[in-house]
Amino acid sequence: MEIFQSSRLRLTLVYSVIMGIFLILLIFLVHLSMDWAMFSEQAQEISDAADDVAEAQAYHIHHPNAIVDESRYYKNTNDRLFFYVFTPEGQLLDFVRASFRIEPFVLEFMSQEKFEGAEVQVFDLPSESGRPINVMMTCKVIQIDETNQIVYVGKDVTALYSGLQKATNMLLILGVIALVIASAFGHIMAGRAIIPLQEAYEKQKQFAADASHELRTPLSVVMASADLLLADPSIQEPFLKEVIGDVKSEVKKMTKLVSDLLMVARSDNNALKVKIQKADLGKLLSQNVRMMTPLAEKKEILLEGEDFRKVMIDCDEQKIKQLILILVDNAIKYTPNGGRVKVILGDADEQAAYFSVQDSGIGIAPEDQKKVFERFYRVDKARSREMGGNGLGLSIATEILRIHEGNISVESEPNKGTKFTVKLKRVLVK
Repeated sequence: MEIFQSSRLRLTLVYSVIMGIFLILLIFLVHLSMDWAMFSEQAQEISDAADDVAEAQAYHIHHPNAIVDESRYYKNTNDRLFFYVFTPEGQLLDFVRASFRIEPFVLEFMSQEKFEGAEVQVFDLPSESGRPINVMMTCKVIQIDETNQIVYVGKDVTALYSGLQKATNMLLILGVIALVIASAFGHIMAGRAIIPLQEAYEKQKQFAADASHELRTPLSVVMASADLLLADPSIQEPFLKEVIGDVKSEVKKMTKLVSDLLMVARSDNNALKVKIQKADLGKLLSQNVRMMTPLAEKKEILLEGEDFRKVMIDCDEQKIKQLILILVDNAIKYTPNGGRVKVILGDADEQAAYFSVQDSGIGIAPEDQKKVFERFYRVDKARSREMGGNGLGLSIATEILRIHEGNISVESEPNKGTKFTVKLKRVLVK
């Protein structure tokens, strides 16, 4: 059924959202972990290289004539590692040049004094290919025999960051694949979880249909018996007549509830029979207003219906009459004495016809407006029982509109009234 299919889809969606959030967080944390591990390792290497350069510079000053193999001062002889040694006045003392692609930018960074102490930083440099170049650099000030020297050490880490980006992209792809697989698995498991609920629901529907059908006969017998007792001339005592009248009134309510339950059960089983024919919507509205006027007058409610024009639609006439009756009856029921109910036939076009029922009653709170079409839902349960409501009227109206390919909307404000607007297709292909 549609309710179980929609529930299954909602369960799958919730599961997919949870799995998606989990995978996104996991990928994000893995990316941060790899970035931290790579940065800390490279930063340590550059810091060590800066210490080695400082040591080499001190050795040069103290042993100016010594021949030194400078490569032994570096743990990493990779040609991506470079350094520059300056005096505070900007005189270049020693260097291992950076790549010609990045040297102009590296020198610019040195001149702008972007470093604080021995902090290691990563700079993104532009390139002709459009792909960024990543350079990791640090600065260290050393003092040798009352002479200050500034050491800049850096390394081109573009390949490492590119590898990190590729690894992250691969994780994202694997995450999407995992999410698709998890969603499919969740959809299957949701279907299996709903099977017992669906079976129980099917049994409940069948019970409601059988019980409603079986109750109609005894209720008819009780109603007929009450009519006979009221017509019996031997019963003259007012109290007995009042009791019989109460029984008849309650049987009427019970009969209506049974009829509503039977219709709901038939709609669930797709067993509602409709007879589509041409009908005048204006005439149906006019008949309903005329029929419901005495009920409205009992509550001193003004039931207004304009001089309805002729609007022909394809419909099951009895079902549309029931739809109009439900809306007008609800409007009268929930409008206090002295109020007003108005039935309006809206402008029609070639595709659809519209009518609305507007009252000046108690209104519906915004949070309840979407729920009033659910079965057995009543905004004010205590007042609904007093007024004879069973919470099925609007759900039946919705089912009638479903089989007519129409829809209903509600506009309401507490204590200011409610307006239900119905849209019906003018031509139905059945």
